[in-house]
Amino acid sequence: MTQTLLFACDLSAENRAAYARAVRLAVEHGARLDVIHVLDPYLPHRVLHDLEEAVVADMKAILTDIREDYALPEPKMLIQTVAGSAYAEIIREAHEREVDMIILGAHRKRGQPDLVAGTTLARVLRSAPCPVLSVSHLASQEWQDILVPVDFSLTSRHTLRETLKRFPDARLTLLHAWDIPGERELGSDSDYARWRDREVARLRTQLERETEQLMSELDDVPELELVLEQGDPLEVLMTRLRRQPPDLLALGSRGQLGRQSQITEQLLAEPHCDIMLCRAW
Repeated sequence: MTQTLLFACDLSAENRAAYARAVRLAVEHGARLDVIHVLDPYLPHRVLHDLEEAVVADMKAILTDIREDYALPEPKMLIQTVAGSAYAEIIREAHEREVDMIILGAHRKRGQPDLVAGTTLARVLRSAPCPVLSVSHLASQEWQDILVPVDFSLTSRHTLRETLKRFPDARLTLLHAWDIPGERELGSDSDYARWRDREVARLRTQLERETEQLMSELDDVPELELVLEQGDPLEVLMTRLRRQPPDLLALGSRGQLGRQSQITEQLLAEPHCDIMLCRAW
């Protein structure tokens, strides 16, 4: 069955990179690309009709420019407008069209995680029925190095499976942040050090076993690197992204408030790379 990608276009300059990535993904995967723009439903009917024609014309013009800039053929496409609340319409269209992925531009308020929670992007991430791509980098950049934080949860397992399925030729780095109690108080004790080393070895063995089980379920297995780093998960991840940013970060999103939500909001406010967020199912 042909894949369907849904791109929500807001006609901004910042949104152009996401539009280009959506077109490129559709071409590379032989997918259909549905491009929508959400209009304000409270505009007068005559204004709404005229605006719809202008918006569709602009989306087609941007598409022509993108195809010329990246030398891309035109994928099978549908370009249209809908009226309503932006995030609600994107979610509704994703369900009705049974899309395989939603593609959005990055959050514009860089460095301000407290402003992310109420944005269209954050709301779509909490309710999307499929993986969501937040794109901030040029589509000319290859997604060769992909970073996947893992914590042995159902969410991270599903995220790893989605990543392996969608990008079988990429180089994957699996990052697990570990924090063993007593390090500050007993770090210099030889007995504690031996116990800590055994725990780290056990974690690596567990991670390797979990990964091998997933590998057995898939035909194409890319190059993998396992990285264990001590510390708070958010701090470890942000340090890694600043020091060695990947081309794409594949992250699980539980769609709920709490620590995972804080991590997601920090990443969206400080995007060092493109981000794919996946739900637990």
